[in-house]
Amino acid sequence: MKKLIGLTLAIAAALALISTRTVLAQSASESMEHAGTDVKNATVDVYHGTKTAVKDSDVTAKVKLALHDDSFTKDATIHVTTVAGVVTLRGTVASSDISDHAEKLAHDTSGVPGVRNRLKVAHHAG
Repeated sequence: MKKLIGLTLAIAAALALISTRTVLAQSASESMEHAGTDVKNATVDVYHGTKTAVKDSDVTAKVKLALHDDSFTKDATIHVTTVAGVVTLRGTVASSDISDHAEKLAHDTSGVPGVRNRLKVAHHAG
């Protein structure tokens, strides 16, 4: 009888060990799958971030060129930045007409969904 109990305990222990190893292997497999998904998602995020940055640089260059080539804004010192396509204009200009015109030029540039006009108008003592 003792042999039978010992054998039963040995079989139960072996089954428990096999079951534990199976669970650990399955858990490791799931962890590797999640890690692969996380790497894939990070790669996609980097790609889209880089793509957006390149588009933003392109939009900034186009707006700067438009401002430079326009006789009304040519001599104004206007700083242009672009984030996610939205252009921000900064600097000080001689009149509100120049500010408005610069905003319109930026808005009319292809790839620009919005413009933030942060231009300041210089006040001349008179």
